[in-house]
Amino acid sequence: MIIDFHTHAFPDAVAAKAVPRLEKVGNIKAHTKGTVDALLASMDSAGIEKSVICSIATRPEQFEPILDWSRTIRSPRIIPLPSIHPDDPDCFEHIQRVKEEGFIGIKMHPYYQDYFLADQKLDDFYAALSDSSLILVAHCGFDIGFPRTRCADPAQILQLLSKFPKLRFIATHFGGWQLWDEVEEMLIGKEIFLEISFALKYLKAEQMKRMLHNHPADYLLFGSDSPWEDQSECLERLAKLSLNNSLLAKIMATNAQRLL
Repeated sequence: MIIDFHTHAFPDAVAAKAVPRLEKVGNIKAHTKGTVDALLASMDSAGIEKSVICSIATRPEQFEPILDWSRTIRSPRIIPLPSIHPDDPDCFEHIQRVKEEGFIGIKMHPYYQDYFLADQKLDDFYAALSDSSLILVAHCGFDIGFPRTRCADPAQILQLLSKFPKLRFIATHFGGWQLWDEVEEMLIGKEIFLEISFALKYLKAEQMKRMLHNHPADYLLFGSDSPWEDQSECLERLAKLSLNNSLLAKIMATNAQRLL
């Protein structure tokens, strides 16, 4: 079994507009049309059984439509994460809604939602999220489509988790996109979930392999960031690292199964 813990998709009508716009902003080419059907086709081609879809509420009022859509696409193969904007005046109620409707967690993105990961103004929000036992998948590191403001660097991850040690936090992009020297220095070796999307292509294989071997094996997750990376190519790059079978199995499925 292979589980991709980081993918994106949009409602069909939205995808037709959103994907070209995001391609232009990030100067990057999508590998699918950005729809759920296109993701499923990609999964079939790559041999992936389940994918987690990470939605992002760029405005507080997007909570309801994202939740509604997440409800309609949920299936044994598609695990949607709704999203809550940090400025949502009803954020505490919405945390409970997500929990009560059986979703495993939410996705947040400091760049698209305009906040800093460890900002004190979010302490009550994080406390409520921690109490709910929902997973928080958060974009970490720089973002390909934004100026290099340090919205979510490794130091802020440590600051956040020192305040909320029970928060079920997953740091995407191997702990911080293009901040991997800091990740290796500050995060590797600690019991923090690191998901490896958008790192296999950009991080040198030697450092990638070293970091994977030096991190607790139970805290690593496979992710592709589809459609911005091809799922099959990501798996091919992972295979080329020649990791031992036990570690590879944990990265590709076992750890994700435990979280799901």
